[in-house]
Amino acid sequence: MIYLKLFLTFFKIGAFTFGGGYAMLPLIEAEMQKNSWMSIEQLVNFIAVSESTPGPFAVNISTYVGSVLGGFPGALCATLGVVMPSFIIILIIAKCFMTFSKNRYVIGCMNGLRPAVIGMIGSAVITVGQSVFFPSGFSVSVFSSYSFISSAVIFVLMLLLELKSLHPIVIILSSAALGIIAGYLPGFI
Repeated sequence: MIYLKLFLTFFKIGAFTFGGGYAMLPLIEAEMQKNSWMSIEQLVNFIAVSESTPGPFAVNISTYVGSVLGGFPGALCATLGVVMPSFIIILIIAKCFMTFSKNRYVIGCMNGLRPAVIGMIGSAVITVGQSVFFPSGFSVSVFSSYSFISSAVIFVLMLLLELKSLHPIVIILSSAALGIIAGYLPGFI
């Protein structure tokens, strides 16, 4: 039963997400909480692992969630579920591309979806940011904790590296190394 539920859940996420993996984060979060499959903290860890492994984010996170909840068959069901809608849609669009590309309704739909995707990504940034910087809720004492200070320092350093236009691999490896170092600070975890 878990395999069918994983497939259908990730099929729904894949079918109703426009704008890539990050835009699906609010849907994934809602489904994880609705099904009581994992906490926000666990989801943030899954996001970190999914983002730092090769491949598309949506495939990585669905595979990871599926494997934790249902082993290899669960990973297969969740992954197939999340990619199947895109695969079907791309086949249909490829078949009819010339007709769709000039259609005013399709153009209007895409123009309307772009701001919604930006909003969904922004919502995911806020949710993940709250979990990283304020895991126990917002209070003044959070600002003096090693965890907050370490996370903020790593965030600022990675932002500076990004502004220097370093390759994303350098930024990912640097942030992982800094996270490991910060993990040795007293009170970080």
